[in-house]
Amino acid sequence: MAEASQLFKEFKIQSVSEFFRRNAAMLGYTGKVRSLTTLVHEAVTNSLDACEEAGIAPYVRVEIEELGSEHYKVVVEDNGPGIPEKYITHVFGKMLAGTKAHRNIQSRGQQGIGISGAVMFAQITSGKATRVITSTGNDEIIEAWVKIDVDKNEGKIVKKERHPNPKGWRGTRIELEVKNVKYMRSRQGVYWYLKLTAIANPHAHIELIEPDGRLIVFPRSSDEIPKPPVEMKPHPKGVLTDDVYRLAKRTRKTTVRRFLIGEFSRISDKKVDELIEYIAALRLIKTLKDRKLMEQYYQRLIEGNVKAVLRSFRGYTKVIKQVAKMMEKPPEKLSWQEAEEIVEAFKYMKFLAPPTHGLRPIGEENIEKGLKGILKPEFVTAVTRPPKVYSGGIPFQVEVGIAYGGEIPSGFDLYRYANRVPLLFDAGSCVTTQAARSIDWKRYKIDDPDRAPLVLMINVVSVHVPYTGTGKQSIASVEEIYNEIRLAIMDAARRLQTYLSGKHRRLAQVRRKKTFEKYVPEIARALSILTGEPEERIREYFLRFIENHFASKEAPVEVGENA
Repeated sequence: MAEASQLFKEFKIQSVSEFFRRNAAMLGYTGKVRSLTTLVHEAVTNSLDACEEAGIAPYVRVEIEELGSEHYKVVVEDNGPGIPEKYITHVFGKMLAGTKAHRNIQSRGQQGIGISGAVMFAQITSGKATRVITSTGNDEIIEAWVKIDVDKNEGKIVKKERHPNPKGWRGTRIELEVKNVKYMRSRQGVYWYLKLTAIANPHAHIELIEPDGRLIVFPRSSDEIPKPPVEMKPHPKGVLTDDVYRLAKRTRKTTVRRFLIGEFSRISDKKVDELIEYIAALRLIKTLKDRKLMEQYYQRLIEGNVKAVLRSFRGYTKVIKQVAKMMEKPPEKLSWQEAEEIVEAFKYMKFLAPPTHGLRPIGEENIEKGLKGILKPEFVTAVTRPPKVYSGGIPFQVEVGIAYGGEIPSGFDLYRYANRVPLLFDAGSCVTTQAARSIDWKRYKIDDPDRAPLVLMINVVSVHVPYTGTGKQSIASVEEIYNEIRLAIMDAARRLQTYLSGKHRRLAQVRRKKTFEKYVPEIARALSILTGEPEERIREYFLRFIENHFASKEAPVEVGENA
């Protein structure tokens, strides 16, 4: 039998960077086409987020230069606010670091891994450092070559130069050299990703230079820059014991009561008084030995009869005073057990739904602009549903756009998004796909969806999108989200149905009109013989009559807009 000292001889603490270096597929770097798309996605996402936060209409330029077989240089340049010199190594070289990963705020990226993961992937496939050129608009431009120290999860600058900035250029340009990837114009490639990004971000101007030198431009179709997202306080229904415990240790509030009111949404002084009663009731219920009686009391708490439960116990006022005293002590002295009691009490209490002012949907008008500008359909409509919550307290919002006909080729297409970011992979396990498949399209005049020139766009907006994995390409099947997507699709599909019904009526009228006009010459000839009237005059009379008859039957179809 081996001794413990021998078993632990190879024991090693692994850094976050080292873990993801060995498990790059978890970040989406799997397959040659997908890896290249993921690399571009991370850089473009950073550019769009930075521009929007600074209130700048985004200009993003992507260049892909082929250096050899499955060997490319990827360049992404933006006109954003730039990166201060001291943060360059943190942004591009440290995983789980960023301006939003630690905040309760809506963003395209959620984990603080994205662009540093791209730098790492380029480094492990080509061995080259990533070149970063950036300026905040001041007198100088910083040019730095960044590598990741995988063992320490730290970025390091291997070379740095400073250049004058006479024109006051502002923005960031990154150049990554990467191998074992492939550029293809497939539905999972860079071109398709940027096309879908342009649809969901009509305020952005995006350019792509492909390896063969072809320039593709997705022009800006809206001048409205989305307002930057607002950080939202966590909702009591969506927190864990560890959340309360850790926040209590970090807060600057002087008492537990002030801490709960200040750090969580929908908690007031009155709610804290109610919380005290619920904690006291739970403490008293747990003293009972009769399980049946315990269940009865728990049911009363669910029904909101906390005062009746308290009055059922002798000396309940003493327990209330003990809990009230806990609420007045410093938050840093809150024990794990006390935090557990608070979270348990939250589950029985009723709260207003969390505020949704921090959510930033695309908006119906902008969805229509994006779909029109890129797809050139004959009909387009969009629906933005009111905000809802899942898991008891996490706000989310669903948007749907439908484009039909025009330049759209035959065949049903589903465009999936989360916080405006296209989801190109893992479609089968995504709640958006499940919801779209559940719709009976025949009810909406789409007899064969597989042959119809139809595009369905779904965007899920949330502070915490429930992805199925770290690759962030598929949204988990959460019942509340699934139901909202279905409702949004059906709402938009009804508008399409109205449009198609009107279109079919108009086509039927045109066919009837042509049928009548077909027999006019023969009728005019026969009537001319019978009445002696000129044949031309009779023909003109009937043509005028037919025209007036069908003109009176035509009515405008008031749904959506025509492209």
